[in-house]
Amino acid sequence: MGITRAVVGIAGALGLGWGSIASAVTIEMRPHATIDAAQAKCPDKIVAYETARPYREGGFEWDGMAMLSAIATQVTIAKVDTFSTTWVGTLKPPYQNCTATAGMSVVDGKTFTGHSYLRLQFLKGKVYLILDTTGTQDANNLTTAILRKEVLQGNPRWRWGGTD
Repeated sequence: MGITRAVVGIAGALGLGWGSIASAVTIEMRPHATIDAAQAKCPDKIVAYETARPYREGGFEWDGMAMLSAIATQVTIAKVDTFSTTWVGTLKPPYQNCTATAGMSVVDGKTFTGHSYLRLQFLKGKVYLILDTTGTQDANNLTTAILRKEVLQGNPRWRWGGTD
């Protein structure tokens, strides 16, 4: 398989357009075990990708996906409200005893210290991915909105955006 075909195949699997693969933002979330479960095996990191959609006058949108299928099965949407979406999956056997939390820690290879609108919880054999727009605002001081949420090939996918 040629490199171009491989990249197009990966982009398609991720749900990204051909022009988007080069502009995807890579987000790493690194679990931190709780004090009472520090010895349990947890994943080193979970990777998510976000890609800006083409500009439309009046607003912006980002498509995202977290690679939960690497650590979990049976991923579904567990809860939706006005400001957040929570996906849940059953942890694969190596991570079943992980009790930890994670937020956005590295974005495009650089340490991230801003507001983490993506969070993870590992609890009782489950992993929860939370996309939360609480406290995020656009250029007009409006709360950004979650525009799409689904599961594709075992991975949470979303679209969020705001006004400009």
